Amino acid sequence: MDALAFAKARYVRVTPRKVNQILDLVRGANVEAALVTLEFSKKHVAKQIGKTVRSAVANAIQEDSKLDVEDLYIKEALVGPGPIMKRWLPRAQGRATPILKRSCHITIILGAKEHKKKASRTRAAAARAAATGAETHGKASRTKVSAKPAKSEAAPKPRTKAPAKRMRKATKRGG
Repeated sequence: MDALAFAKARYVRVTPRKVNQILDLVRGANVEAALVTLEFSKKHVAKQIGKTVRSAVANAIQEDSKLDVEDLYIKEALVGPGPIMKRWLPRAQGRATPILKRSCHITIILGAKEHKKKASRTRAAAARAAATGAETHGKASRTKVSAKPAKSEAAPKPRTKAPAKRMRKATKRGG
């Protein structure tokens, strides 16, 4: 299903890299679980992300009033760079060091989970296949075939002492 609703927080005065660390925690999660995660996060930007998620939920409900909040999940959580404020810090011997104060734009896109009608059909099909004794085509039914030969056919170990002796003799002779 395509996106239901979205919300943007623009000109947030945190670097995009720091925001992306928190967004990694909530991508793909239910809205309620994401809000709980953000509430207990130690990072300061988690409050701003939580506001953006709540705004996206409000936008989704405003668009479709019959929508159940429990079905919503964070489909995409994006962060992009915003404008950079450039400041200068005086240093020794008349030099100046640039300071880059970065900002970002946060976008939260919500989706609605579809009800699991298809999953119940596959479970029923698997139960019927098990009852009739038919094989399933999953990973568990495949057997791993090894390309290594058996131990009896293994090649003999190469001799390692001869080259070392030759090297010692060559160094004693001075060559």
